[in-house]
This record gives sequence, structure tokens and C-alpha cells, in this order.
Amino acid sequence: MIELPQVNPVPANRKPDWLRVKLPIGESYTKVRKLVDEYKLHTICQSGNCPNMGECWGEGTATFMILGNVCTRSCTFCAVATGRPQEYDEDEPRRVAEAIRLMQVKHAVITSVNRDELKDKGAEIWYQTVRAVKETTPATTIETLIPDVKANWDALIRMIEGGQEVVSHNMETVARLYRYVRPQAKYERSLEQIKRTKEFGKRNKSGIMLGLGETQDEVFQAMDDLVANGLDVLTLGQYLQPTKMHHEVIEWIHPDKFAMYKEEGLKRGLAYVESGALVRSSYHAERHI
Repeated sequence: MIELPQVNPVPANRKPDWLRVKLPIGESYTKVRKLVDEYKLHTICQSGNCPNMGECWGEGTATFMILGNVCTRSCTFCAVATGRPQEYDEDEPRRVAEAIRLMQVKHAVITSVNRDELKDKGAEIWYQTVRAVKETTPATTIETLIPDVKANWDALIRMIEGGQEVVSHNMETVARLYRYVRPQAKYERSLEQIKRTKEFGKRNKSGIMLGLGETQDEVFQAMDDLVANGLDVLTLGQYLQPTKMHHEVIEWIHPDKFAMYKEEGLKRGLAYVESGALVRSSYHAERHI
């Protein structure tokens, strides 16, 4: 009898070696941290426990999160706090724009929590923030990672008409897993939002986390759905469980598989695919313009 070699998978509760990152240090990191604290800004880098915070802050950039740091959604993958948000700060657009000026950011990424309790879903603050950045530092290019507007298409237009170069809206996962991962969202509605963004004339982008229990064929189907709805840029990264209360990691995706997904996405018609274990929506965002 021939003995077959045994493949020892990485235990689900232990991160593989390819997910190790350096601790955040350095002069640029310290400068960014000081500005974030001084201007009382929220960043998804901190709220989302991003593994690339050290690298990005070390290069002098951050992803700003507007409209507070409490979300009205309860997505099972997300580290951002869920609850009833406080009244939004109308001075926030100015503070974000000033921080971007002081940081000398060439390409700014702005995101937000969901504000479902607001009639316009926060669209006016979105518009004012983009305009403030463009007026303060006209040479700065902007990507806005916007939330699900729940089919409020007037709100969508207001969010994306401020002059940003890239508009992103994350699908987050495959269709079958929506009820577990994004219970208040709808797969088809997010596709429609991406389609309408493209029809408005914007370069658009979306992100999917892997390791939540999706199959390879489901990822391919999501790629096809996104291409059919006009997507330009797709990011694929490893899901990391923020706490034991969140969705568990079902699979650690090997770097070779991420490379395969990148190749497959390009074959299926996507203009750009960023695919890797540590890739997040805003990782290397300056390349996605």
C-alpha cells in the first residue's frame, strides 16, 4: 500500500505565517497619529483593526472615516461599533480637509459608517467633505468608499457628484453568504448601486473578503456579476476575525490562490485586480485611479 503525503492545514484559530505584519513605528506613523488625534478624526484603520495601518501610516496616509464611529448596521465581519449614532459634526468636512492638507496626502481615501437613520444617508456630509478637500488641496485625488444607500438613488448621486476620482462600494462577500455576513444589505441592491455609479460616469471599485466559507465557483460568479454591472477595480483579501463575537474564519486562503483569483478576474474583464492576504479596500488605492 502506497502512503500518500499528509497535508497539514493551518488550524483555523492560528494565523499562517504569510499574515504576519510589522508593528507600526517610525516618524511618519507618529506624525499621522498625532494629526488624527489633534483633529479628532476617525479612521477605518483604527476602527477596523486594519493590518496595514503601520505601512500606510508610515507612508503618511490614512483612510478617513466620516459621520462618526458608530454604525447602524450589524455586519458580522466588522469591528466598527454598532448602535445609535450621535448627531453628526457639521465641521467634519473642514477638519478632514485640513488634516489631508497637513499630511500632504496625494491620494485620499474617505469612507463612512452607515447612517440609516438619516433621510439622506449622510449624503450631504459626503458631498461637503469631498468639496472641502478639493478646494483646500485641488491636486489631491480622492477615492470615496461609500455605504449601501438602500436604493435611495438621489442620495447616491449626491454622494458621488462632489468631484472624487474613484467611487468604491464593497460587496464584501458572495451572494449565498449575505444573510450571515451583511444581514441588512442585499446582494442585488449593491450590484445596482455599482451599476448606477458607473452610469454616472465614475471609475468604480469593490472589495470582497475571502475565507468566510465561500466556494471558488461563487467567487467566480461574483466576478462575473460585477463585470456585468460595470465594475472597474476589484480588491480581494483575507477575512480576519476582529473578536470571538464575530464571524469565524472558515479558511486561510493561500497566497497562490490569491494569485489565481487575480489572473481569473482579469480574464473575466476586470480592468484591475488587487488580490492578496493583507489586501484591504484602500490598500494601494493610489494605483486604482
